[in-house]
Amino acid sequence: MPYFFPTRRDGDQVEILGNDARHLAGPLRARVGERIAVVDPAGELLRVALRSVSERVVAGVVVHAQRYDPEPKLQVTVAVAMLPAAALEHVLSRCTELGAAAFLLVSAGRSVARGAKPDRWSSICREAAMLAGRLRVPEVRGPVGFDELLAAPEVLVLDPEGTQPLSGAALPGGALTLAIGPEGGWSDRLVNLGPRTLRAETAAIAALTAALLRAGDL
Repeated sequence: MPYFFPTRRDGDQVEILGNDARHLAGPLRARVGERIAVVDPAGELLRVALRSVSERVVAGVVVHAQRYDPEPKLQVTVAVAMLPAAALEHVLSRCTELGAAAFLLVSAGRSVARGAKPDRWSSICREAAMLAGRLRVPEVRGPVGFDELLAAPEVLVLDPEGTQPLSGAALPGGALTLAIGPEGGWSDRLVNLGPRTLRAETAAIAALTAALLRAGDL
């Protein structure tokens, strides 16, 4: 069963409403007396005993609480060119599970044009964050232009023909933006991931994993 975010918390009383309540009462078949894991974004992992379950509201009492902070110290924004829908959603889901702090969608010269679907993207990130037990749901911003991406601080632009490998690039201590291009590649070629050419969605996951490993956050 995934972790859940509380809709409301008052002391040891917790309520979960909306789609999460419907998911608990329906497909997950939660029952009174059952215990679920709830992540309070204030920094606590709660074990909650359910006292009532309906599709409108699931309510329970906290029976155990502990300090909890699984978030990476290196805050990585994954900037990815607009990809076909399935590929983009795969990036959002997997990179959220790994620990991406945010996403920046970029309309690059060679990217595939897609309409913005902010509600869909936010929902995918939220579901992945719940599955991974994260404190926060990454924000998805954009699409923005490539020039706006380059104006952000601490940007590493990845390209298969880049002259410097990511493994040798200097990483900042606090925040970093990793820019992963479309299948046609970026116009500017700066940093590569190694000797093999990867699909854009694979490159995004590999780059985030490499950065977090180097920072000691995996």
